[in-house]
Amino acid sequence: MTFDQAFLFALFAAVFGMLIWGRYRYDIVAFSALMVGVVAGVVPTKDAFSGFGHPATLVVALVLVVSAGLVRSGAVFLITRTLVDSSRAMGLHIAMMGGIGGVLSAFMNNVAALALLMPVDIQTARKAGRSPARTLMPLSFATILGGMATLIGTPPNIIIASIRGESLGAPYRMFDFAPVGGIAALAGLAFVALGGWRLIPDRSDETTEAGELKPYTAELTVPSESKLIGTRVGALYEDAEKADVAILGLIRDGKRRYGAARSILIEAQDALVLEATPEALDEFRSALSLDFTDERREELLRADSEGQTLTEVVVTEQSRLNGRSAQSVGLAWRQRTVLLGISRQGQQITRHMRQETLQPGDILLLLTPSETTQAVVDWLNVLPLENRGLAVTRNTRTWAAIGIFAAAVLAASLGFVYLPVALGIVAMLYVLTGVLPLSELYEHIEWPVIVLLGSMIPLGAALETSGGTELIAGALVSLTFGMPAWVVLTVLMVVTMTLSDVLNNTATAIVAAPVGIQMATTLNVSPDPFLMAVAVAASAAFLTPIGHKNNTLILGPGGYRFGDYWRMGLPLEIIVIAVSIPTILVVWPL
Repeated sequence: MTFDQAFLFALFAAVFGMLIWGRYRYDIVAFSALMVGVVAGVVPTKDAFSGFGHPATLVVALVLVVSAGLVRSGAVFLITRTLVDSSRAMGLHIAMMGGIGGVLSAFMNNVAALALLMPVDIQTARKAGRSPARTLMPLSFATILGGMATLIGTPPNIIIASIRGESLGAPYRMFDFAPVGGIAALAGLAFVALGGWRLIPDRSDETTEAGELKPYTAELTVPSESKLIGTRVGALYEDAEKADVAILGLIRDGKRRYGAARSILIEAQDALVLEATPEALDEFRSALSLDFTDERREELLRADSEGQTLTEVVVTEQSRLNGRSAQSVGLAWRQRTVLLGISRQGQQITRHMRQETLQPGDILLLLTPSETTQAVVDWLNVLPLENRGLAVTRNTRTWAAIGIFAAAVLAASLGFVYLPVALGIVAMLYVLTGVLPLSELYEHIEWPVIVLLGSMIPLGAALETSGGTELIAGALVSLTFGMPAWVVLTVLMVVTMTLSDVLNNTATAIVAAPVGIQMATTLNVSPDPFLMAVAVAASAAFLTPIGHKNNTLILGPGGYRFGDYWRMGLPLEIIVIAVSIPTILVVWPL
């Protein structure tokens, strides 16, 4: 063993020890290790920051941007309204989302499948009042498992098919991986849905935002071209319930109607009086294509090319609004701002929103042009609350966002465009078509996750170039010499899984596949069982957030720690091995 190999093995051990300890944040630990590696000379200086331009790192960043665009366009609301019920039991929800994710990832890149479903799962968790940490990890694991079933589902399968073609004369076909990968995926998904999710640490206290506000009393207007005109208010109750919105009444010609409003026929420019959180209010508005305010004020808002921002503020004693209404201060015509909701310590607002006299302590939900939000806050002399990431859904661009994303995924799946390039094109088109405001382009990227991945990739590459992975492969061949075939396959899968949890799964497949062929040649048996074992094991990276891009993607949104993954990942890897070995020996006999 050379100095570089010994140093890198020790450095990886120290990194994983620090990450599992959890005293310091994962990005600080990983970047510090990279700097140590560069100073020690085991990572070439010219490659020190190569991980930040690596396709895996770019994919993670771009997927987060694309996911934000799908949320802002209303595509996620469309999916949650049609497929997801937040009242479902946790296991049933995980089984349904995991099943959808598994099927999608078999026929499209599993990273793209997670990109589509991750914001759906987060929205569902928000509506159910629970932490997304309970379901994001099962969803990630399900999309990884589903990718094992086909040639195009995951990069290791493509690599192994190519290596078989070079070594044995014929590559694997589209569904050659299905018997082994499909059964492993079904067994893994069953474990995750039936109880594996209970092994995930409950960090609801850490991921739930403190001091959540009570619902606002708010108003939404029926536009002149709305399909709701002529229907009764009572017909909206089902949609309101799905969005967690309470319909309190209706305003017509400036007059509020209560109680009997349920049977009133809706007319153009009627204002629905609602009680809801900002997120629920936006979902209800998007679902029914309602306006924030009357047509004249709506035109003022839409005149702004940068879009609108939802801002929560508190009225103070010194505020321009104290003792006055939004209408009397000219909030709309002076500042192009709409008072969307009022929260007053649980009290209902009985007057028209714009005419209500405001008091110190009132919490207001304002809709402002994005570039003038701070100026409006300063002009009103109000106290802004902490930014909770509230956004205005651009429901007029829903199908455009879905179409752009679907076209990019299809092009990438058919090999016409490299996946990172396809995602980059989607991100730029989302900005150019107004799906995602330019000002928000970088806000949705989890930068600590990017630093973690960008730091670990050069370290993994250094381990490979120093001969560390070959050293492991040689030791594996010597260790398994003379053992029964099933034992050899088991050891090969365990070692490959371990490497995949440290290295990129693509690099693992490149290293482990030739080792598998060499082991088959030594035993004078067919190499196919060994290549299938490597294919499954290289994708089954469930112990760390760096082994697979999907695990890295959920690290920030789920509020996970580095050491959280192995709790459900370790038994899942054991199940995958236990199911795969006999299946391989039956489907691909020695």
